[in-house]
Amino acid sequence: MNPTGAFIFLISTTTDLYVSAILLRLLLQWARADFYNPLSQFLIKITNPVLVPARRIIPSIGKLDTASVVIMLLLELVQLVIINQLSGTSYDLLFLMLFAVQKLVITLLLTYFVLIIARVIVSWVASQSRHPLIPLLHQLTEPVLRPFYKLVPPLGGIDLSPLFALIALRFLLLLLGW
Repeated sequence: MNPTGAFIFLISTTTDLYVSAILLRLLLQWARADFYNPLSQFLIKITNPVLVPARRIIPSIGKLDTASVVIMLLLELVQLVIINQLSGTSYDLLFLMLFAVQKLVITLLLTYFVLIIARVIVSWVASQSRHPLIPLLHQLTEPVLRPFYKLVPPLGGIDLSPLFALIALRFLLLLLGW
């Protein structure tokens, strides 16, 4: 019995979850979402131990929180190096760096894919709910859906822009080899 697969799973899962938390926090900043929302506060509390010290070293570039991006890339790279060592493969560092960037872009696209699907489901099931997640879903997905609102106006009261946004995201995911 080889425990390597279990360790790779554990390392991959924990790293991906933390990278997703940092990514969601970055998207909340980008969308100027409500930071007093309980979900936002949760993301701030779990990411602050890494991001606050990193921001002292890595300055922001314009509105982009460069420290978040650098930390996410470093986490992805460290994860890939560890998995590379555990699995006994020998990819060079340049390949692993490019793969880390690709993996981060895929994570971004998948995050928006899931958020848009969640927004659509919430609009069908719980549109009148006061759950704190609902306003965040709208705030996070609005920047991605806005261009599609202009391209595809509502037809007969039905908004098809999320469908076209999902098609575009899936197309980009396929281009990236996911």
